[in-house]
Amino acid sequence: MRAVRFYGKEDIRVEDIPEPNCGDGQVKIVPAFVGICGTDLHEYLGGPTFAPTTPHPVTGDKIPITLGHEFSGVVEELSAGVEGLKRGQNVVVQPTVACGTCGPCEGGSENCCYKGGFVGLSGGGGGLSDYVVVYQNRVLALPDNVPLDVGALVEPLSVAWHAISASPLKSNSIVLILGGGPIGLAIIQCLRARGCSKILVSEIAPARQRFAQRFGASHVLNPIQDDVLKVSKELCGGQGPDIVFDCAGVKMSLKTACETVRARGTVVNVAIWEGEVGFNPNWLVWGERKYVAVLGYMKEDFESVIEALRSGKLKPEAMITRKIKLEDVVEQGLKALIADKDKHVKILVEVGS
Repeated sequence: MRAVRFYGKEDIRVEDIPEPNCGDGQVKIVPAFVGICGTDLHEYLGGPTFAPTTPHPVTGDKIPITLGHEFSGVVEELSAGVEGLKRGQNVVVQPTVACGTCGPCEGGSENCCYKGGFVGLSGGGGGLSDYVVVYQNRVLALPDNVPLDVGALVEPLSVAWHAISASPLKSNSIVLILGGGPIGLAIIQCLRARGCSKILVSEIAPARQRFAQRFGASHVLNPIQDDVLKVSKELCGGQGPDIVFDCAGVKMSLKTACETVRARGTVVNVAIWEGEVGFNPNWLVWGERKYVAVLGYMKEDFESVIEALRSGKLKPEAMITRKIKLEDVVEQGLKALIADKDKHVKILVEVGS
């Protein structure tokens, strides 16, 4: 079968590899649409980072590995004893890899597994292939009114949903989002779906500013031109926003988030940082502000996003800015995001095309 394989920095190949077998408790899926994630881009430009160079403690795999962790597909085969799914059913995959035995896993926080990872980044197959085999508990059915291309957005939307769930959001909360990339834009939509209407976004790129407005931001600031701290406080009656989501993950966004949020407000870090940065705890101390970090998602986040899609509270179709063939994943996918990342939200690979 065809598979997109990661070998190392700027070395991704479309190869023919053996088709996986469906083992006990597993489901074989024909991937339909796969989103190219910022993590995939980081691996291509500077990896391996997430991709294991020695056998992964759960999957046992090491590079080369098959990529693709944001994907939807169709059930092809069910192993004996698998219930609740049927052949031909449209599904999405929660790509969490977890050991199931460490403290976080036993405590219900498998997203923080000490040996964890992701299908499509840590081995165990990936969505950028003709077939992938995953365990039944990672497979969620798509409602009939949610198409497969939108299904590929469930994973990044679940990142956003999980981040919001970690915050003290109320219907009247005023929220500031730092960074209008795919996850920042997903947070806008999930906030709207959860009843929040006053959403400020700080973003440099004009194209992403327009996307933020389109997806429901009430105010869009340019941190190069605007004093984000001053303007945010003015828009919040002088107090600052109740919650700040840092999706930018740069030195200035950390300081801005901590100093802009209102007294006893909450900063939620969603970004993955590339290195250490300076931090002064007094940014939080003087206002008794809280700083919360989140990682990935849980199954309940996937379930909530799927229900919001089914009910129409989430309508993320406009996030899809291009569809490409599997063979074009490097030239029209990864390289397009490098050259024109501000013009795209989500590029989908249509595996079967």
